[in-house]
Amino acid sequence: MYQPVSLEVCANSVTSALAAQEGGAVRVELCENLKEGGTTPSHGTILMARSLLHIKLYVLIRPRGGDFLYNDMEYKLMMADIRYCIDAGCDGVVIGILKEDGTIDIERCTEMVRLARQWGLGVTFHRAFDMCADQHKALEEIIEMGCERVLTSGGKSTAIEGASNLNRLVEQAAGRISIMPGSGVSEANVADLIHFTGVKEVHSSARIKVASKMKFHNESIMMSAEAGDEYSIDVTGVDRVKELIRLANS
Repeated sequence: MYQPVSLEVCANSVTSALAAQEGGAVRVELCENLKEGGTTPSHGTILMARSLLHIKLYVLIRPRGGDFLYNDMEYKLMMADIRYCIDAGCDGVVIGILKEDGTIDIERCTEMVRLARQWGLGVTFHRAFDMCADQHKALEEIIEMGCERVLTSGGKSTAIEGASNLNRLVEQAAGRISIMPGSGVSEANVADLIHFTGVKEVHSSARIKVASKMKFHNESIMMSAEAGDEYSIDVTGVDRVKELIRLANS
């Protein structure tokens, strides 16, 4: 029986999450601060998204940008955020913790998975996987701890660059866990990526730039590192979501 390829959208706001839903995505990974690789969204953002979405809502559990080596305080914060997601009625969480030698922190990741699953939430292991020293070993550990899927670029900067590794991961997984390509997935490459790897779901932010409605622009100040950022925002585009899904199943 034919199984259509599904799209998960990495949504950086409630606005983006609603666009993902309208475009036909099956699931949202809700986060903030995409320029840092994504961090946990605010509690208000989670609550608002949950009240407005009828598709699955997964929340990124990541207290900061940078590496995936967390101290005890950060770990406690992540566990508290998972508990909040449980109380808020989310469908799942997206996690990942590494040790300093590039191996998965099995003990703490397993505790996070156990907490989520005992309340019926699914778990995705995020791109901390791409920073592992041994992906073959890491995949078996992630399967053992009970994650549903791995979000990965195949250990490269983009999924298309890591396509050969993604293909090997799909073969190794052998249906025991879903391999979901992410990073740089676009209309230009999604069909080739799926054809080459045989994956059944893909991950994209499907972003477009929207100009600010501010009439006054203070040209004498930069509030962020990139010029013009104060007067535009990146949000998920409905039409981009629709086109990605069409191309993924063409």
